[in-house]
Amino acid sequence: MSKLAADRFHNEESARKFLEEVRWPDGPICPHCGSVNNAYENVSKRGVYRCAERECRKDFTVTVGTLFERSHVPLHKWLLATHLLMSSKKGMSSHQLHRVLGVTYKTAWFMSHRIREALRPILQEPPMGGAGKAVEADETYIGGKEKNKHAWQRKKENIGGQGKEIAFALVERGGKVRSHHIPEVTAKTLRPILTAQLDTASALMTDGEGQYRILGADFARHEAVNHSIGEYVRGDAHTNTVESYFAILKRGIFGTYHHVSPAHLKRYLAEFDFRYNERMALGTDDSNRAKKALQGIAGKRLTYRVSLDVGGR
Repeated sequence: MSKLAADRFHNEESARKFLEEVRWPDGPICPHCGSVNNAYENVSKRGVYRCAERECRKDFTVTVGTLFERSHVPLHKWLLATHLLMSSKKGMSSHQLHRVLGVTYKTAWFMSHRIREALRPILQEPPMGGAGKAVEADETYIGGKEKNKHAWQRKKENIGGQGKEIAFALVERGGKVRSHHIPEVTAKTLRPILTAQLDTASALMTDGEGQYRILGADFARHEAVNHSIGEYVRGDAHTNTVESYFAILKRGIFGTYHHVSPAHLKRYLAEFDFRYNERMALGTDDSNRAKKALQGIAGKRLTYRVSLDVGGR
């Protein structure tokens, strides 16, 4: 049977029970006081729990405090959208989601961006790399070529990376990736990222750009390959791993999404980072990847615009 035929993708009760199993493996967790497995279910309202702590005694459901709270979209459609995004290596467009889910394009676009937001880590993660480990660093430019634009849209000054957005990525060989949307490629811009994300005992692998020659001194070892003379591999020095990640990223952006707003690029990077970090090579299949994505919904409640008008005007 196809995984997409699972009850949780078509039935609200099954969807609720599945989400409870993912979020509450040790029993219901009260979002108000934090007590674990100390609540009882309302017999007349399935899925509504009341905290048994004397000082709390508040009602809650599994969606309270998450991006699913108070959403008008059925929970089973949220679960299906999450599974589809997590099982598509190059992503899934909002147009495709709106056709599959049976919701409007505007709703599908909103859902996909909220799911991407859930994939972004809330807390600072521990440094990558370490003694005996190699981390590759590189940047890529995202944006259409001028020759592919309409004549009135072309700008002669947009040569190379001019007029494009910049994505910078760190990939630990055999491990995970962390990418960032940056305004420019300079040592001043990159140093805070490297300092926060990398263990200084790591071996840093880059190309021969000047900013990396400056930054490489901060690490135990720095190796650079000179692409301008056709050098791509020298011993264990290369950037092939990070470039393969960029290949997946660009195939997704150009082939699936076609256009990415600079304001939302960080969310698309979070999506591709998450799928790469939870890939089959690291022991995660599509179903487990979707489960891990659902664990990130906590603390990211949907927000609604509140009118500032008085008296209903």
